[in-house]
This record gives sequence, structure tokens and C-alpha cells, in this order.
Amino acid sequence: MHRRLIAPGALAASLLLAIPASAASYTPGAPGIGDAYYPAYGNGGYDVSHYDLRLTYQPATDRLEGTATLLATTTQDLSRFDLDFLLDVSEVRVNGVKASFAASGEHELQITPAKPLAKGTSVTVVVRYSGVPSTKSAYGFSTWHRTPDGAVAADEPESAWWWYPSNDHPLDKATYDVSVAVPDGTQAISNGTLQSTSSRLGWTRYNWRSNKPQATYLTTLAVGKFDITTSTSEGGVPVVNAYSKDLGDNDGAARASVERTGELVDWLSGYFGPYPFSSAGGYVPNTTTGYALETQTRVYYSPRQFANGSNTSVVVHELAHQWYGDDVSLKGWKDIWINEGFARYAQWLWSEHEGEGTTQELADYVYASHPADDAFWTVAPGDPGSDNQFDIAVYDRGALAVQALRDEVGDDAFFAILKGWPKEHAYGNASVADFREYAEQVSGTSLAALFDTWLFQPSKPAASAARSVGVASAAAAKGAVVPPKSWKRIAATDTVHSG
Repeated sequence: MHRRLIAPGALAASLLLAIPASAASYTPGAPGIGDAYYPAYGNGGYDVSHYDLRLTYQPATDRLEGTATLLATTTQDLSRFDLDFLLDVSEVRVNGVKASFAASGEHELQITPAKPLAKGTSVTVVVRYSGVPSTKSAYGFSTWHRTPDGAVAADEPESAWWWYPSNDHPLDKATYDVSVAVPDGTQAISNGTLQSTSSRLGWTRYNWRSNKPQATYLTTLAVGKFDITTSTSEGGVPVVNAYSKDLGDNDGAARASVERTGELVDWLSGYFGPYPFSSAGGYVPNTTTGYALETQTRVYYSPRQFANGSNTSVVVHELAHQWYGDDVSLKGWKDIWINEGFARYAQWLWSEHEGEGTTQELADYVYASHPADDAFWTVAPGDPGSDNQFDIAVYDRGALAVQALRDEVGDDAFFAILKGWPKEHAYGNASVADFREYAEQVSGTSLAALFDTWLFQPSKPAASAARSVGVASAAAAKGAVVPPKSWKRIAATDTVHSG
């Protein structure tokens, strides 16, 4: 807001000298980044480049104490800004000076610096805090998972609020240093590479580093008693896996699956290009949740994923996300198809590799197994809505769309797209529209009609349309297709993002 001063000449001149011309341009940053599905998530007015988290956690009481240092740059003339956070804050400093702060809404920490911040200013924000994460909730839920010997932070589309203040939206990716002190005999696991450990007075500190941009929801923390294995893939990727020491009957199947991470990273690199991060791996804590999550470099797996035996298919799914979802992250949560459709299709490729059903046979089966009046077809994977963000249609119909694209452009162009996309948008963000534009550029084919049919229309594509791109055989069009051998294991991952 600019105020017009109406006064005699001399007075007007003195007033204009007394009030900086830009003073009125300092405004609060928006309490949301502008996501269509989650308007209150993330924040406006700044961009974070690095998080330094120094934490102490006591498993017995679930008490977390921390100091978070955020390095950011303002993107507007800023009078005030928000962070997404739930724990109790004792002090905030902006560029070394104490700032005032207050809780606001369901999960906002409102910060007012002592002096307003001009656009383009480098800012250091220090937040000192403490609390018991398991006692906190927002919108009626919690993403902090207690275990018998500790806790886990892993969830989507949010989990950071329970353990560190952030700009919680994939549009604002940053690098991380996560340092966690826990009682001796307990381990702390996070993303990236373990830089060092040190012990003092009964406490051990673990220092983890993620040196590539990472979305907030892809940051994870696991504290407990783990058996940790380390190795290097044939392609040279360091692998760190961890298993709770009390997994019981699921222990063997979990290890038989997750210990193949190095092999599967190398295999996926053949389709998606070089692995984009400093390390790979996964961890299986003793949680009661049912899902897995593509936490960057260190995938979270629920023990329930292995209740019926080993399942490399779910490992393939989550590792595929390291390229599709982690390296290239969505611009808005409506773009979830780029994450889930391609991770599901990677499972189809693995099925073909294992001789348990080709991608074509899987596409035929999915098309045939859902009649035209099935609600499955009313969900549009290209913009499913927040209530259906993780609906099975986003996965299976989403993978159908990928198969349709493959048949439309041909294998040469398709596999060039598959490998080129992560390189084109490495460590950045992109939308479904961006993907279509890229696929058209590589293939030289107009794809508007195909994308509309397979991703956006709330109805089953006609049998003729399905056959024209090879998605459905005549038998599939009649619903006369048996499930491929791999289907049971693929379907077992349908709960990867549900409780």
C-alpha cells in the first residue's frame, strides 16, 4: 500500500524525507505458499536454502529439544513471516537479533523481526524449541509415530511440523544437516550420509547430511535400537539400511527385500539415469503404520509391508521415487501423478524383468478389472483432488496413462523421456503440464488428447481408444483377463501411503 501525501511543498518534502519511500511496501509473507490442495501449507515471502537442525531426544519421555537454524533469502519486502511448526518455542532470532513470535492457526509460527527485511536479503533464522511431539496434533491428526524404543517422523504430505520449523512445501527445497543426540545404545537415523558420531556423558550424537535439495516431507528422523548394514552397489552407490531389533517374524522378509536396495538402484538407473543422491537405503522401524514412504535416500518401510513375505516390488516403487518425486519434485500436490504413476510403472517394469507379467499384460488387467461404472474411473490422476490424492486410481490408472504414452510415442522416444525427465528438471520442481510439454518436445508428437483421455476425463476410456494406444487387447476390453503372476505383490503395495 502506498500512501499519497497531500501537503504544501516544503512540508511535503520534509515528510517524504522522514518516511522512506519503500516503508509501505513491507508486508507480511503469506501464511500459505499457494497450493490448491493445501492452502495453509508452506509460506510466502522467503526461500530456504539450508536447514541446520541440532536436536536432543529422550526416547523414554518422547521429549525433543532443538535449535533450528534456517538460511533463507527474502522474496519480497518482508515485515513478518511464518514457519510451519507445532512445538513450544522459547526464542527466535533473525540475523542475530531477537524477534517476536506467536503461534497462529493450526500449525503456524508467526515471526516479526526487529527490523523489516528488504527483498533479496540473506536471512539467518534461529529457533530454539522443545516439547513432546506425540502430544501435538493439527487438523485432528499426528504424523509423529512412537515406537517401543523411540519414534519416527515420516509422513506425506506433511511431517516436519512435529520436529522442526520449516517452509513445509515441496516448492521450497533445501539442503540439510541433522544432528541428533540420543542415549547411548540408541541410534538416530536421517537422510543422506552419516558424517560423524561422538559420545559424551551417556549420550551419542549422530550427524547426518543431505547435500542435494530435499523437500521437507522427504526429511525423516528415526530414533531407536537398530541393526544397521552398510554396503556399496555395483554401480558405486553407498547403501545404508536399518532394521529395528524387535521386528519379530517380519525381520527376515524385511531384510530379504530391503537388502536388495543396491541392486535395484542400479537396475532403475538403466531406465532413469544416474542415481541422483549421495547414498541410498531404507529403514524398517517397529511401527504400527501400514505404509511406506520415499523419504529421500533413506526410504521408510512399515513392517506390515513384509507381513506376507519378501516384496521387492515395494522397494522398487519407493526407489523409483528417488528420481520421480524426490530429484524432480511436484510443483503442487495436484501433480501427484508424476510421482505415483511412474513409481507404479517402475513396478510393472520390474514385473516384466522378473518374468512375472509384462507391462502390457498388467495394463490389460487393470483396464479389464474395472468396469465402466467403477468409481475408479471417476478419479482423474492428473488432478485427483486432495481427498483422492492417494487413491488407487492415481497409481493404477496413472500407470495406465504411462503405458498409453509409451504406445503412442514408441519405445525409443518413451525411454528417452523416462531417462531425460530427471535430468531436465534435476533437483527442481515440475508439473503435469511441464511433463506433457517435455514429452511432446522429445517425441515430436501432440499429446493433448492422450493426456486428457487418460489423466483428466472422469470416465473409462472407450475400448477403441484403449486399443488404439495398445493399452487394452480385445480380451481386456471384454474383461476376460487373468491377473499376471506379479499382481498380488504389486497390489500388496496399494497401502504405501495409507495408514
